[in-house]
Amino acid sequence: MSDPGKGQGKGPVLIELDGEEAAETPASAPPVPDPAPDAPSGRAMQTMAVLAARRPSRLGRFLWSSVLGLLGFILSIAAWRFVSDLLARNTVLGGIALTLVGLVLLALLLVALRELSGFARLKRLDTVHRAAEAALAAGDLSAARAVTARLEALYSQRDDLSWGRTRFAERQADMFDADGLLGLAEAELLAPLDTAAMREVEAAARQVAAVTALVPLALADLITALTANLRMIRRIAEIYGGRSGTLGSWRITRAVLTHLVATGAVAVGDDLIHSIAGGGLLSKLSRRFGEGVVNGALTARVGVAAMEVCRPLPFVRARRPSVTALVRRALTGLFGEAA
Repeated sequence: MSDPGKGQGKGPVLIELDGEEAAETPASAPPVPDPAPDAPSGRAMQTMAVLAARRPSRLGRFLWSSVLGLLGFILSIAAWRFVSDLLARNTVLGGIALTLVGLVLLALLLVALRELSGFARLKRLDTVHRAAEAALAAGDLSAARAVTARLEALYSQRDDLSWGRTRFAERQADMFDADGLLGLAEAELLAPLDTAAMREVEAAARQVAAVTALVPLALADLITALTANLRMIRRIAEIYGGRSGTLGSWRITRAVLTHLVATGAVAVGDDLIHSIAGGGLLSKLSRRFGEGVVNGALTARVGVAAMEVCRPLPFVRARRPSVTALVRRALTGLFGEAA
């Protein structure tokens, strides 16, 4: 004779639902809302950031190094044969060709020296920045004084900072802690440079937004975003005393964009775009205008990151520039009152 308790434990368990709960099934559940296809996404800026921050593979670097080495070797042999043959045929023309080749080599040497000088300036800014962070973390007044001395030496030839250097020299003896001393240096020496850098950021954001809104070509968006951001980052580096060559500018650009991509700052899935006045309204009135606002906002983000990278001091007492405020000023009047 079987036990009725065992049969009940193995059978299915039915739970009766009533009312609205019984009507909710996977088939009747509402679909997950998809993002609007016409919503601005800043595709040009995101593509530019990903492409610029992408690190080439070792195989790719080896390939391009080999190709450039081979081309350089072929060109040098061809130039040598051209000059030697011309010297054998006509001494005067051969001498002119040899002189021109020498001038080209001299120009290449000067370009290389300029690139090395640019890397040295960037390294000096980075060294001062790291020393300032260490002095702030340790609260070391003597280390902060060493940082400010290096900062004064860095800007000793800048006529536009002569008044700030004078005021800092008069007041630095009154500071008895690292925070106060570095904050004074920031206010007297870096405040005018911060203002100039923010103007460059606003100009770049305005340019990218205008081209995105007015030129209906995706490739034009990408090219404008790349060139405007490269020029903006190079100008910011020059403002803070880190004037660099082509390779140095590209190195700073990659460092800035790699940081932004790693932290997800090139995404628009936060409240930045929505906090810009009229961002959603512009996207409803015109998708191109909305896309321009997003690309301008992302350009401003790149500019603020470039300021943090190129600035010889971290932000001590001065507030980090607000991306929303920069975009508001940059786009005032560009798209009318809605922007």
